[in-house]
Amino acid sequence: MDKEAILKKTAEVLTPFETGNLVEFVRHLTVQKAISNPWFVAVFFVLAFYAIVKRSKFVLGALFTAASLLILIHYTIPAEGGQLSLSTTLPFAFGALAIGGVLIYWNFIKTE
Repeated sequence: MDKEAILKKTAEVLTPFETGNLVEFVRHLTVQKAISNPWFVAVFFVLAFYAIVKRSKFVLGALFTAASLLILIHYTIPAEGGQLSLSTTLPFAFGALAIGGVLIYWNFIKTE
């Protein structure tokens, strides 16, 4: 195979991981869909087990961030055909600030 064919094949394989596709996936993701997806559940449990056993603040923070962003995007991004407005942008901005504040507290202020 030549370089162009390999690049074309790689681009084709990575297309589902584009930012737009990931945001659409998260917007339509419900708790029922997440629980029924074995990959989602397996990765979450492996990371949670590792974080608890190793007491890794970084991994616990990453799990918290992923779950919080999933909820934040699901509830603040408007439905299809809807437009961004102040009533959807402000909760997203302040939700992101709250997530950042919790992470800063966990990593820099709280001591064990």
